[in-house]
Amino acid sequence: MGTSRGSRRATIAEVADAAGVSRTTVSHVLSGNRPVAEATRERVEGAIKLLGFRPNGLARSLRVRRSDTVALIIPDITNPYYPVLSRGLDDALPGHRTLICNTDAARTRELDFAADAFDRHVDGIVLVSFQIGTADLREIIDSGLPMVSVGASIDDPRVDVVLTDDEHGAFEAARYLIGRGHGRIGMIGGAVGPGQRRAAGYRRALREGNLDWDPELTQIAEWTRHGGQEAMRRLVALDDRPTAVFCANDLMAIGAMDVARDSGLSIPKEIALVGYDDIEAATLVSPPLTTVVNPAYEAGQAAGRLLLDRMTGRHAGERREAVLRARLVKRGSA
Repeated sequence: MGTSRGSRRATIAEVADAAGVSRTTVSHVLSGNRPVAEATRERVEGAIKLLGFRPNGLARSLRVRRSDTVALIIPDITNPYYPVLSRGLDDALPGHRTLICNTDAARTRELDFAADAFDRHVDGIVLVSFQIGTADLREIIDSGLPMVSVGASIDDPRVDVVLTDDEHGAFEAARYLIGRGHGRIGMIGGAVGPGQRRAAGYRRALREGNLDWDPELTQIAEWTRHGGQEAMRRLVALDDRPTAVFCANDLMAIGAMDVARDSGLSIPKEIALVGYDDIEAATLVSPPLTTVVNPAYEAGQAAGRLLLDRMTGRHAGERREAVLRARLVKRGSA
């Protein structure tokens, strides 16, 4: 930020001068109401960041009946996947501020935050819901407030959706373990959120690999390191324990690694482990975690683009879906 302005706000004119464009072009980038060439948009966004430009929120909202604020409702801010998703959303909406609401995957908190965001007159909501569905949000959806669901929990033609192909990602993970010669493969899964889709991929891989599904090898737990630890203790205590375990997220997998080491099991020689999400910590554990890439930043960006189209009126039609591909990353744990 330039020192000559002291503590006063940068102006649109200063942003325009720094980017070498007109003030009108800057306004179009901020509002999203008109198409702007990608190279021009990047110059304007660069100037906004360089000058620390912030629109006058109160005056702007009174003039155009907008708050320049969106709400991101997520189940667990301590899960590294969600801050990365938030960054992708933020980068896709340079003229907006993001209110982050942490629900702990609790139904009452999801409902309360959705209602609170609506009462605060946000311009849009991005929702990652583990507990509520379309009927719970009927009043908000009927109001016309733009909304994007990350995951498939909200099924309404006016709500766009961002999905990762969880079933395919889990299938690839389990198939890889089968290809490595494992015939007794466990799964640590979650009861809510994407748990069912990832369990479906795991079971499809078993079927196609001519392996029977054994219900005692599937352990349901919280989507946390502690949850992974508890589930892994149950698996290693079995008389015929698995030789490999697919975990429905990386935090669970890291917890499973803790228990495997505490039990004296060598990874991957005596037990192989695969996670899901590819959070940064997956490369920091020892051995590095084989996992499935769940592109969090791209999911946030896709949600931002869909939301912006709704907020600016560029799209007012039927539901759109952005489906992101999951892929396996082979490291040292399997």
